[in-house]
Amino acid sequence: MIRNDALDRLPVRHAVPELLTALEERGTAVLHAPPGTGKTTLVPLALAGLTGDGPKRRVLVAEPRRMAVRAAARRMAWLLGEEVGGSVGFSVRGERRTGPATRVEVVTTGILLQRLQRDPELAGVDAVLLDECHERHLDADTAMAFLVDVRATLRPELKLVAASATSDAEAWSQLLTVLDGSGPAPIVWAKGEGHGYVVRFAAPPAGIRPAHGTWVDPAMLRHVAATVRRATELDEGDVLCFLPGTGEIARTAGLLADLDAEVLQLHGRAPAAVQDAVLRGTEPGGRRRVILSTSVAESSLTVPGVRIVVDSGLAREPRTDHARGLGSLATVPVSLAAATQRAGRSGREAFGIVYRCWAEAEDGNRARFPSPEIRIADLADFALRAACWGDPTAAGLALLDAPPAGAMAAARAVLTAVGAVDAEGRPTDRGARMARLGLHPRLARALLDGAAEVGVRRAAEVVALLSEEPPREYGDDLAAAWREARRGGDGYAARWKAEVRRLERAVAGETRGAAGARTAGPGGEAPRPAAGAGGAAGFGDGGPAAGPAAGAGGAAGFGGGGPAGGPGGPAGEGEDVVAGLVTALAFPERVARRREQGGYLMVSGTGARLAEGSRLGAGGWLAVAVADRTAQSATARVRLAAVVDERIARRAAAHLLAAGEEVHWEDGDVVARSVERLGAVELTVRPLRDDADPSLVREALLEGLRREGTALLRWGRDAVELRSRLAFVHREVGEPWPDVAEEALLARAGEWLEPELSRARRRADLGRIDAGEGLRRLLPWATGEAGRLDELAPERIEVPSGSRIRVEYGGERPVLAVKLQEMFGLAETPRVAGVPVLVHLLSPAGRPAAVTSDLASFWRDGYRAVRAELRGRYPKHPWPEDPSTAEPTRHTSARLRRER
Repeated sequence: MIRNDALDRLPVRHAVPELLTALEERGTAVLHAPPGTGKTTLVPLALAGLTGDGPKRRVLVAEPRRMAVRAAARRMAWLLGEEVGGSVGFSVRGERRTGPATRVEVVTTGILLQRLQRDPELAGVDAVLLDECHERHLDADTAMAFLVDVRATLRPELKLVAASATSDAEAWSQLLTVLDGSGPAPIVWAKGEGHGYVVRFAAPPAGIRPAHGTWVDPAMLRHVAATVRRATELDEGDVLCFLPGTGEIARTAGLLADLDAEVLQLHGRAPAAVQDAVLRGTEPGGRRRVILSTSVAESSLTVPGVRIVVDSGLAREPRTDHARGLGSLATVPVSLAAATQRAGRSGREAFGIVYRCWAEAEDGNRARFPSPEIRIADLADFALRAACWGDPTAAGLALLDAPPAGAMAAARAVLTAVGAVDAEGRPTDRGARMARLGLHPRLARALLDGAAEVGVRRAAEVVALLSEEPPREYGDDLAAAWREARRGGDGYAARWKAEVRRLERAVAGETRGAAGARTAGPGGEAPRPAAGAGGAAGFGDGGPAAGPAAGAGGAAGFGGGGPAGGPGGPAGEGEDVVAGLVTALAFPERVARRREQGGYLMVSGTGARLAEGSRLGAGGWLAVAVADRTAQSATARVRLAAVVDERIARRAAAHLLAAGEEVHWEDGDVVARSVERLGAVELTVRPLRDDADPSLVREALLEGLRREGTALLRWGRDAVELRSRLAFVHREVGEPWPDVAEEALLARAGEWLEPELSRARRRADLGRIDAGEGLRRLLPWATGEAGRLDELAPERIEVPSGSRIRVEYGGERPVLAVKLQEMFGLAETPRVAGVPVLVHLLSPAGRPAAVTSDLASFWRDGYRAVRAELRGRYPKHPWPEDPSTAEPTRHTSARLRRER
């Protein structure tokens, strides 16, 4: 029996008629409904005609998380008075509960993507509701883009609803422009916010350090725990506390161990039974509950009994270092939109109370929305989906945010290296097989090639470990974690075993050639490989998870094309070897060799270090599965790895193997070596003497010049003066006179230093190159202007005494330093290239007496003071009263009289 009383209490019911009308008239709509209004449960039932008198339709509802899928399906079935699997069903990875009568099926966005790529027409589906669009998960954005394309090209009658709980409805409306050209999709605004709530700010004490990477100040967790205690003392009802990750949940649970309440931990890794128990609520007469949760409880969930929300104000987002091939999770301030979502959990069943563990003034500094995952995540999986969809660049997809060019280039490099796409970005047959496996392309490569090497069973077991990072207590040794998962009875081990079975079936299906569609998926959405830091991501679970960053990929077709090995794999390969090989196939650029000075060097060039006391330290080589590097650290921290040897490293990362001469400038001279390397790791090195490639030596010498400058050359006085003269002419006349500033000379070093540069072999040879001779090669000989250098910037100027005085061009203006008596009779200041020289008038002893650029003015106004001061000091030299008419001389007065 339909529970009409419960349906009538949902505020969104008032918006349902308008939504149905918009869909009938326009085909698409955006539903804006605040948290707690019932959009996730009532709207799909109305769309399917299970409530009201609307037409009967089959509806797909896409949710970002498995937990939300189960909860939404269970709630809708309860509203109809049925069990799940009747009119309402759901599908998540490894579990499907639907039947012939199912009209509403709730799925994860990942499963929706797989179905779209297997059957773009979505045969039998009449309407799709994409819920929680505002969270901007990559799968949801991609699914929306594909659905828009399907409506435009294949299924114009398909109804499409984008449901959002935040104020970004206008952007979605523009994206869903309707097909008849009548403009953006209509927006339906649902009123009300459930029962409402009040917000109380609980600012933390001073001195708490900001979170970075996955580290959160323990003092902040103590403040959150204290806020929970305060809430339980002041208010009634269960408490839902939001924390960024599983590590913070566990530590906060420890701080609340003595609280008179049942403390539960809710996250994507929690067993389904635990998740279901949380969502069932407190049994009559049961203890009060405090539920510590990651962002999995932010949306689409009603946790029965919750009246209080405590928000730590922190969230986790993926980060990708494309240059180093590393992914991680970062702890960031929660956005205002997400904080609103969290707060809405308190007012689902009654008036709620929200404690925000930050100062109210900080709200103005918080981002409005979470960072779109497409901007910050590894895009290899997205790029393969787009390629299989027929749009390798994703330029034609209806996306709110275009994928960053750098991230797409890195993703293309991975896909090309693993053989998933060709040079134009089109999917290969191998790439289509990889897409059908429902795995990240890296893990698909490891599964396909690993199965041929070690057998399907063992390859599937290791890949399942890589697709979700094992619990911390399993340790950092992947082989040991593998053995622990096999014998374990915890929730992780159960999920791992289910994933192994799915992967075995997937490989078997590929072997039989059963999957013939473009990207047919045998088991649902693709899990992201293990997160670089603790978060809520699980096997195929939604939410931000840091996949392996796009770096170099693996060699296509490694392991050959024979049939997959049997469950036992090749004889003689132990579990440690298998774990290392499959991991290296997935992450070839993370293969690392131990350094003599300590730590490891990955073939990507990133340094790595193990935790203190790690048993992996005995290995000379590692295949790193999970590592993260904070912005403050020069090296990555290894969280999960397997021991390998050089043989496996060479096989798995064969595309990074290179041998040849390496000549470069190092420690002030040319270093020439014959090197065999695996990426950044040098395997063998042999010094070269005089038989190094001359072109490489020349480039090394040029690099030395760029580093240390032209001072490496021989600069005689003539060369220095020539450079000063050329600099002056270039400054005053311009082209075609060359720029001889340091940067310009270095940029053209390959021109003006030849042929001497090509004959040089080492630093000492550079010191023998005459810089002056090289500079003369830069003169404008071709235009004939070179012959004017002595005219425009003469080395010397003849003064009235007949002396030829050298001109200094090193300053802002040319300087002529000459004895005062030699300039007698000259009224006009000498010029070079039209510029008056700066005359430094010297005493008979050669000491500075005066400086002028206007001789006529000096003779008239300044000379008398100089004459009065120096006449008595140098009585043997002439000091006429009128120097402008006096005879110039280099000599004393007596000698001047004798020469007359």
